[in-house]
Amino acid sequence: MSTSMFKTPLRRLLATTSVHAPRRAFSTTLPRDATWGFIGLGKMGYPMAKNLRSKIPQSDTLLICDSNSEVTQQFLKEGSGLKVEVAGGPHELAAESETIITSLPEPRHVKDVFHLILKGGLPTKDRLFIDCSTIDPISSREVANAVHCTGAGKFVDAPMSGGVVGASAGTLTFMLGASSKSPGLAQRAEQVLLLMGKKVWHLGEQGAGLSGKLANNYLLAIQNIATAEAMNLGIRWGLDPKTLGQMINSSTGRCWSSEVNNPVPGVVETAPASRDYAGGFGVSLMKKDLRLAVEAARESGTQLKLAETAQGVYEETEGGYPGKDFSVVYRYLQEGSR
Repeated sequence: MSTSMFKTPLRRLLATTSVHAPRRAFSTTLPRDATWGFIGLGKMGYPMAKNLRSKIPQSDTLLICDSNSEVTQQFLKEGSGLKVEVAGGPHELAAESETIITSLPEPRHVKDVFHLILKGGLPTKDRLFIDCSTIDPISSREVANAVHCTGAGKFVDAPMSGGVVGASAGTLTFMLGASSKSPGLAQRAEQVLLLMGKKVWHLGEQGAGLSGKLANNYLLAIQNIATAEAMNLGIRWGLDPKTLGQMINSSTGRCWSSEVNNPVPGVVETAPASRDYAGGFGVSLMKKDLRLAVEAARESGTQLKLAETAQGVYEETEGGYPGKDFSVVYRYLQEGSR
């Protein structure tokens, strides 16, 4: 893809961001007879688009776009009531939509899609782009700059937390970055995001949502390894796994990785570990988010002492257990113990 449209990026993150309490509802009503666009029907995007489809007015139209035609056809078959159509490509989808949501794997995919969207220009419209992809803040700012400079619309970043389970249940938490130079932009984006989730944290200017998401997932990456190590240690000392897990969850070691996504099979029946680490947040995705966090930290001159070790753990874990939930780190540690 040609990236000539993306000008020299900002080289440092915002020094400060204003943090607001999470919003749960927005009082204005959604416009009628509107056209919505959704690009990227992957593991997260597909259930997000389903929730969007179920909550927007029946008089509206939802355009979908994905490189996998089988996925778009499946989405059409599952629809009822609302008018759903498959767009001929990203440009066609954006040209006809007032609100466009993207959920894509990597920075290069986001840049590729927006290159196609912006190539040739778009008709004038009060258009909002909401990118829910987890990419680095610098790439996101490059895309936002291209969108704004071409007059295509407004662009916000809104990565999410909650995994596939949260995407399916509509309980995602979104981290929003929206320019304060556009009055009402953050509120407009929040109204849309609450159709697919339960909380929206407005963390500051455009790019701030991604900074928050990467900070959170850096912590989660370390937390998951530490939980797996602690559980493996206690079990090898002869402790009962469930009792150990319950003790930790009533003590100071309690965290999301121990309580909700415990890495030991059978400790938490609803966790991926109890179904052979299927579903959930893939180890490859955690490896990607960790890489992005490290790169962003390097750009800002921030020291991360545990990053290199954690990256090595996920690299080796993915090699042995591709496609599994990232809590499979426990199995990697267990099998490596003597």
